[in-house]
Amino acid sequence: MKQNITAKIKMVAANIRRLREQLHYTQEYLAAKLSISQNAYSKIELGYTKITLERLFQIADILEVDSFELINAQSGEKLAS
Repeated sequence: MKQNITAKIKMVAANIRRLREQLHYTQEYLAAKLSISQNAYSKIELGYTKITLERLFQIADILEVDSFELINAQSGEKLAS
């Protein structure tokens, strides 16, 4: 079960990175919008930091997607908005 959760966390992190890159946003830009350091933001994308629902919603807002897309989309797949 722990491996399954870890895999899901990594998938969410990969989805965040993919969407950020599609928008041509830098890690520094998202970090600034979230009021955290670039290093702290990088750890989110690498799946090292577990994020709260509040942080997930904040990231979704910045990336202009529904939080559902960050959670459910397979890495590399874009859901219709």
